[in-house]
Amino acid sequence: MKITKFICSPGKTGFYFDDQKAIKQGAQNDGAFYVGEPATPGFTSVRQAGESISVMLVLENGSYAHGDCAAVQYSGAGGRDPLFLADDFIPVIEKYIAPLFVGKDISTFREMADIVDKAVNPDTGKVFHTAIRYGVTQALLDAVAKSKGKIMAQIIAEEYGTEVSKTIIPLFSQSGDDRYLNADKMIMKEAPVLPHALFNHVETKCGFKGEKIKEYIEWLRDRILTHRQNDAYHPDIHIDVYGTLGIIFDNDFEAIANYIGELAELSKPFSLRVEGPVDMGEKTAQIDALKTICEIIDNKGVDAKVVADEWCNTLEDIIDFSKEKAGHIIQIKTPDLGGINNSIEAVLYCKEHGAGAYLGGTCNETNRSSEVCAHIAMATSPMQYLSKPGMGVDEGYMIGYNEMSRILAMCK
Repeated sequence: MKITKFICSPGKTGFYFDDQKAIKQGAQNDGAFYVGEPATPGFTSVRQAGESISVMLVLENGSYAHGDCAAVQYSGAGGRDPLFLADDFIPVIEKYIAPLFVGKDISTFREMADIVDKAVNPDTGKVFHTAIRYGVTQALLDAVAKSKGKIMAQIIAEEYGTEVSKTIIPLFSQSGDDRYLNADKMIMKEAPVLPHALFNHVETKCGFKGEKIKEYIEWLRDRILTHRQNDAYHPDIHIDVYGTLGIIFDNDFEAIANYIGELAELSKPFSLRVEGPVDMGEKTAQIDALKTICEIIDNKGVDAKVVADEWCNTLEDIIDFSKEKAGHIIQIKTPDLGGINNSIEAVLYCKEHGAGAYLGGTCNETNRSSEVCAHIAMATSPMQYLSKPGMGVDEGYMIGYNEMSRILAMCK
């Protein structure tokens, strides 16, 4: 079966593009807005509506396959590709990507994904924007599945030698700043992993000694125990601290490990995961720091896991962090990896090398990218899958849970 046509349409994501540089320079919240001037090229305001591109492939039999191109919330920051705006990149897809596939036979997903993931943009001399590779490979996976009368999870399992999970992968729900009200929603829905909590500012959110995080952990523990609808509900507590523990404890890794141990005690009877305890400013130092913190925690017998995020963006990064055991769990931030073939490979690599695989992503994705990633999760069985897009809990959880439930039903 051939692909006969490429169609692109502009879309919106489930969150926003935030100018990280401007925020770090002091831009202040004003409701949902930020007050201040943008500092990253491409931004017209510090926060602006997130944009996506839907890529639709018309197949020879008249059916169509589709995927969504999307970039992370902090698009254009930290060495990432430029701000992803639909009007800028639809012409790129139509000019350079479509000719790679239109009129061509649908082969295997791995072969077709490799073509777009490695193709070089003649205008830049570099591979195409991560968001383009992300969305186009989603559409290609869907095209292969439709050409064979199967679902996407089955194609992944066939081509990568895995089995489709017989249970729903645990969903990690994220609260954003509304960490109290949204935690209640998660408890009602019995989210297996919660609440993220967005501890990204020392003074206002963490406390100069980390006391505000402790207060929140105690509140969350008691909230679960008081309001859970059955005693079998036993979620893991996963908080993201965005490197703030490094600031609070001046990168004293022993002190950080001890503090994580204190949080773990407060979390009981629930297990604790702490994402991004430090941000060392570059990859090698980050690996060394997380490796050391993990070793101290393990030697002390602390019931907590460290999750790697900062400076662990590409498939190569994930391999390097896994090799050095720089994190008990590695977040695979799907849009940052470009083609979804890389996210599949990353999950499998982590599992093969003893690292916990967290199939993550960003609040700034779409319903379609979330659905496709649900197929990746069910076909590769990571330890958890991020509920996305958005920060409101309900919509992202519904999309991820329902798609995995459909996969279960289809594979019976």
